[in-house]
Amino acid sequence: MRRLLIGYDIGSSSVKTTLLDADTGKVVSSDGQPKIEMPIDSPQKDWAEQDPMMWWKYVINTTKSVLNSGAVKSGEIQGIGISYQMHGLVLVDQNQEVIRPAIIWCDSRAVGIGNQAFDELGQEFCLSNLLNSPGNFTASKLKWVKDNEPENYAKIHKAMLPGDFIAMKLSGEIFTTESGLSEGVFWDFKKDSTSQELLGYYGIDQDLLATAVKSFSETGRVNAYAAELLGLDIGIPITYRAGDQPNNAFSLNVLNRGELATTAGTSGTVYGVSDQPVYDPLSRVNTFLHVNHEQLNPHYGVLLCVNGTGILNSWLRRMLGGESLGYEEMNALAAEVPAGAEGLCFIPFGNGVERIMENKAVGAHLSGLNLLKHDKRHLLRAGQEGIVSALTFGFNIMKNMGLSLNTVKAGRANMFLSPIFREAFVNMNEVNLEFYDTDGSQGAARGAGIGAGIYSSDQEAFVGLEKVASYMPDQKLVEVYKEVYQQWEVNLEKVR
Repeated sequence: MRRLLIGYDIGSSSVKTTLLDADTGKVVSSDGQPKIEMPIDSPQKDWAEQDPMMWWKYVINTTKSVLNSGAVKSGEIQGIGISYQMHGLVLVDQNQEVIRPAIIWCDSRAVGIGNQAFDELGQEFCLSNLLNSPGNFTASKLKWVKDNEPENYAKIHKAMLPGDFIAMKLSGEIFTTESGLSEGVFWDFKKDSTSQELLGYYGIDQDLLATAVKSFSETGRVNAYAAELLGLDIGIPITYRAGDQPNNAFSLNVLNRGELATTAGTSGTVYGVSDQPVYDPLSRVNTFLHVNHEQLNPHYGVLLCVNGTGILNSWLRRMLGGESLGYEEMNALAAEVPAGAEGLCFIPFGNGVERIMENKAVGAHLSGLNLLKHDKRHLLRAGQEGIVSALTFGFNIMKNMGLSLNTVKAGRANMFLSPIFREAFVNMNEVNLEFYDTDGSQGAARGAGIGAGIYSSDQEAFVGLEKVASYMPDQKLVEVYKEVYQQWEVNLEKVR
């Protein structure tokens, strides 16, 4: 009998589900829905919300799809892993019913709350104990609900992250992870426990938080209700859970000091692993517990995030051609103009506040527009180069924190499918880029295998993971893109 694993990746754009053969490491079947991006509601300026039941609907649909495509037999599925969009806030009542829409990662409403906490708790305390400013993270979002929606706050049984919600829907059990609490800036790294100082300052009862466990551990089993809805067997264990960026790093076998992973979806990230609790004094990049962290064998994930990444590229698509303009055509058009887009420059910060800009809403800006010269080809190239420049800005912060940035791993997906984007990324940052045929849902499935005890080691979990391409800097292009970045910095200073 086959041993199969299910991995869910709950994004803000789509939900992807993969059925993985645990013994070969190969995908049996996979499906992502919806085929167009899920809506993000913004009822007020700088707000970003989604209905958690929308995620659950697509979990149901994609599960049925992969089970049918994989011709799954009863007893074959050995474990379930969940990856999810980080920093979101989901609130449920005693009946496990959703109280209000989820406040998701790119929502900016709690910035002022977090900044005030940073000052009043003390920057030294926050950086040395929390490794971050409370900023716009989950704890501050929960405080916002407490202050602004007391009737909703009074109904809360548990506050959770998006992945915790999906696990609850599958099992009826409510747990979170230590890594997840650190993502929400609820975690005291010195005490290796929930921060009582932060909870006390915000006036949040510890009981509102779910019990925290390790990322690789059983946190419930599929119950009869979920089994009937999804077509699964009752009793399949849920054995892994992680935020999308730690999980993306895990899916690329990035587990040890000095290793790096990157993504370029709706947001763009670089995630590095350290064995020291490092932090940026301005909290422009953020440190969390990595999925394999143990108190006696520490692993920390340092996350650089640029909100305005694929969302800028999709905006350009809508503005310049809509459904009739495909991403491959956009990449080909961008390649028709030289690096630097003949003086056109994009600042891509138009998707909420940006952490690397010290939690300020800098906005998106187009500079150097020449109405007699520039056309959509220049816009497309400037957009991609502007995104890479923003990532480079964050790269430099990470270098100043002491992280070694030489080789970066990425899944073959999203904006890294663009030759222009890859060329700019490799040469502007002077790094080697390794491409792997994997994604977050595959990583979640492999994590489930570790948590279920199917794999005896991390390395055994990565059987079947293949490097499909490598890209290295070209010294001539390094000089070209150095000039592109320097001009981008000049334009950034003007708009700041």
